[in-house]
Amino acid sequence: MEAVLTEELDEEEQLVRRHRKEKKELQAKIQSMKNAVPRNDKKRRKQLTEDVAKLEAEMEQKHREELDQLKLTSKESKIDSVAVNISNLVLENQPLRISKAQKRRDKKAALEKEREERIAEAEIENLTGARHVESEKLAQILAARQLEIKQIPSDGHCMYRAIEDQLKEQNGVLTVAALRCQTANYMQSHVEDFLPFLTNPNTGEMYTPEFGKYCDDIVNTAAWGGQLELYETCIWLRRTLQFCYTLTALNLGNNLLEEVPEEMKYLTSLKKLHLFRNKIHRFASGVCGTL
Repeated sequence: MEAVLTEELDEEEQLVRRHRKEKKELQAKIQSMKNAVPRNDKKRRKQLTEDVAKLEAEMEQKHREELDQLKLTSKESKIDSVAVNISNLVLENQPLRISKAQKRRDKKAALEKEREERIAEAEIENLTGARHVESEKLAQILAARQLEIKQIPSDGHCMYRAIEDQLKEQNGVLTVAALRCQTANYMQSHVEDFLPFLTNPNTGEMYTPEFGKYCDDIVNTAAWGGQLELYETCIWLRRTLQFCYTLTALNLGNNLLEEVPEEMKYLTSLKKLHLFRNKIHRFASGVCGTL
């Protein structure tokens, strides 16, 4: 009886692993399909969304049927085993217990399935959701100005990385660490200029006691940079920073300097609950890149 149970668990685990592999292969196929369809081809994008949903539904149904068939086969196998070995069984009143190892495997499989489903849903939503619509609008706006987006990793350093990359194109040598350090130093040397704009989100009081820690976090952590940091950066860099939104643009710094050497382009777009920042630069070959 124990041998049958062990074999059943092994078969189920193998099936779950195969299902994971097939799902990963399907996601790779879907990504390939997306790359083959231009973003501005709305008709083909709509058909792609329907095809992706159909493929995922067919695989989900196939996997469900295979699991049901395995359970049915395992149940029949256990019944046969009991019939053959009935004389050797010792009946107990205790229910069958699932091992801790199997519980961990089941939990891990459930979490993996949930994660893959979230990824698949996000991929489909990206084709028709607000982010996709916003990206299409930005692409049109930037293309008209001979600009394109250069992707910057969305970690806590993305604002500083975007500025660093822009400065490299202007023969600048400031690194992310140097930008953070200079930003914190400038803020500390102009406390009265920035303190009124820093408040505790819980109390609404000014950040007077926490101001030092706020500046330390800028230097020593991956704290996200906001408009306040950008505002002061454009001052000590002597640059105009331009924010490009879906419907408009915002310049920072052009009213503070008597002479502005060069303008820096900067993109900010909403992604769920946080701001994600990319850099904007001139076309490399006169063709707008994808977002």
